[in-house]
Amino acid sequence: MKLITAVIKPFKLDDVRETLAEIGVQGITVTEVKGFGRQKGHTELYRGAEYVVDFLPKIKLEIAASDDRVDTIIEAITKSANTGKIGDGKIFISKLEEVIRIRTGETGFDAI
Repeated sequence: MKLITAVIKPFKLDDVRETLAEIGVQGITVTEVKGFGRQKGHTELYRGAEYVVDFLPKIKLEIAASDDRVDTIIEAITKSANTGKIGDGKIFISKLEEVIRIRTGETGFDAI
């Protein structure tokens, strides 16, 4: 099992969610986060004053998946979150040692 963590632009959330639903992904955790990478923030003008926005709003998606579904999920996220511009985001893949469904006590892939 793997934990797929994707950080994307907020306005791409609906596109990514719809694409993941089409390929049968049933569970996603979504968190509003802030951060920056190579994009390094930007400068904004507010009431005549210029200020720097260091941390940009992003969306973090977390998906627990079986090993055989990982490539399909990554492809779906990459296609639907891509704008071709800097700041499109990142996808991180981590090994998921154990999953436990609290309600039933199911473990492993059955808990996903």
